[in-house]
Amino acid sequence: MLTIIIAAVAVILLTIGIVWIIDKFVPKKFKSAILLVLWVIIGYLGYITFMSVYGEIEFNKLKEARYKLVIDKLIDIRDAELAHRTVTGQFQGNFDNLVKFIDTASFTITQHRDSTVVDEEATKRFGGVEMTKEIVIIDTLGFVSVKDSLFGADSRYKTMMNLPIGKAGAKFELKAGVLEQNGMNIPVFEAKALKSLILDGQDINYIKKENQVVSVEAVNGDAITVGSMEEVNTNGNWPKTYSNEQ
Repeated sequence: MLTIIIAAVAVILLTIGIVWIIDKFVPKKFKSAILLVLWVIIGYLGYITFMSVYGEIEFNKLKEARYKLVIDKLIDIRDAELAHRTVTGQFQGNFDNLVKFIDTASFTITQHRDSTVVDEEATKRFGGVEMTKEIVIIDTLGFVSVKDSLFGADSRYKTMMNLPIGKAGAKFELKAGVLEQNGMNIPVFEAKALKSLILDGQDINYIKKENQVVSVEAVNGDAITVGSMEEVNTNGNWPKTYSNEQ
């Protein structure tokens, strides 16, 4: 866009210079027609320059509004996935199963307390002298519904797989699995939406430029994502300006 603006401004200045030359040196009978054409060209180039700037400003406003809606959904998906891992030990790669889990599963409420008990093995080693050891006792206090804990009376989780804006009928991509690190299989998940789907209907040149953005103040890459299938990470790839949660 900057190249277009510079080129347009240069042509406008050149045209104004030509107008001045014509006004000074061209015979009067030809001036009116030539000047009219040149002023039309100046007006057209000015319009193109204005629309280049205004169009990108409006695109950025729309982009930020759409991204925030998508990020809110991704945060819900992440909360649901973290709850699933807490209860089952694994993440879920299927939205229907994730919704079913929220509808039916419960968190276990526990209480940890320290206690001192006789260490029988140590007591034997010390010839019957009573020895003790510290242990942690986990008491189950009750259960609370995952749905009530995460969403209360709100049923938005039932449609969290649907992209809230952009291309009609588009859905988030969801994957889950395990990643081997240091001989351990660690659960991972990833949910994402392509920017091209989120920004569907907008200028294709702006979308292509957005897909290539690299900045600490922007959403980098061609998609908005939370989690990762390549590293142990449950964060989103958006900056704090889009959400209070990461």
